[in-house]
Amino acid sequence: MKLNHRHTERHRTDRIGWLRATVLGANDGIVSTASLVVGVAAASASHGSILLTGIAGLVAGAMSMAAGEYVSVHSQADTEKADLSRERAELELDPASERRELAAIYVARGLEPSLAQQVAEQLMQHDALGAHARDELGISETLSARPIQAALASAASFAVGAVLPLAVTALAPETGLIAWVSATSLVFLALLGAVAARVGGAGILVGAWRVTFWGALAMAITAGVGALFGAVV
Repeated sequence: MKLNHRHTERHRTDRIGWLRATVLGANDGIVSTASLVVGVAAASASHGSILLTGIAGLVAGAMSMAAGEYVSVHSQADTEKADLSRERAELELDPASERRELAAIYVARGLEPSLAQQVAEQLMQHDALGAHARDELGISETLSARPIQAALASAASFAVGAVLPLAVTALAPETGLIAWVSATSLVFLALLGAVAARVGGAGILVGAWRVTFWGALAMAITAGVGALFGAVV
């Protein structure tokens, strides 16, 4: 009797693109908006001015994140396309040399030369460009650049992250605004770091501590600058 065992593996590399953009956007939204609010509050600005500044920071930050992600990731995509185009031309011009090059890669990874040659031949018969893209250039469907996805994920996550300290700013009493925004933002950052680490399969405590530390440092420096300039004015 044959037993049908299914070997199931759960990997998370397919989440790298959107997870990186989402975590970066949300983290930046919380840190930059909270720091902006704390810095302006430390300069003794009015509650209305602080809230207006935070809203302006949300809009500007979301647009900046979207533009920055799109441009940077699109540059990566352009590089990948150029490399693939060059590789396609080399395959058409000298397929034998490309086959030897692919076989050498497999030999370096531990295969016997004869087996490496067979693997290279079979993979090139199936999908020559795909084999070279994956094993020579390091380009795969999972890790390929997606500019629009990265831009939208960053902008949306930035806005969501920025709304959190803004909501606290709108609801907190003016006298304890800095303490309220700082404390709640650190909690938000810790939760974000923990969730991101959990989704990515990393340690939750390390992820939470990492983003909380840098967020606290950013707010402290911004508050110091705001207090300094507020005292001067």
